[in-house]
Amino acid sequence: MLIKSVRGSTPSYGLDCFFAENSTLIGDVKIGDEVSVWFQAVVRGDVNSIRIGNKVNIQDGVVIHATYETASTHIGNNVSIGHNAIVHGCKINDNVLIGMGSIIMDHCEVGSNSIIAAGAVVTQNTIVPPGTIFAGVPAKKIKDIDPHLQKSEIERVAQNYIIYASWFKQ
Repeated sequence: MLIKSVRGSTPSYGLDCFFAENSTLIGDVKIGDEVSVWFQAVVRGDVNSIRIGNKVNIQDGVVIHATYETASTHIGNNVSIGHNAIVHGCKINDNVLIGMGSIIMDHCEVGSNSIIAAGAVVTQNTIVPPGTIFAGVPAKKIKDIDPHLQKSEIERVAQNYIIYASWFKQ
């Protein structure tokens, strides 16, 4: 793992985290407990702050960044960010699944218990209400999320990544 200080800030992280050997943490980044940052993922807090809660998985090839002076990035607890997604200058609340290859732009807010479908582009300033599924380019509400889907997908994926990370810590 590459940890790089910039502009007087050094990334910090909590307990029981996993960082792949070629993952990168830069600058003003604070990460909670039981977080995994997978292969070739970049969390780049060089131009603004990035805050990541507990039990978050940042899968292979993800880029998390912010915008200088205008848009920090905040990610809640129990969030899964799918392979090759981009999370930029936005707020992701608790219990969210962000699908593979999706893009979430500046000043967006994704409500708790929501799913952003694979390949979706959530354009600047979009508010994703809690408990919804957004998909498409640009992303739009598809439907309200079924509580069973919330348990079976959002929680399952987050919990599975804690298990996967444990395999690499042995």
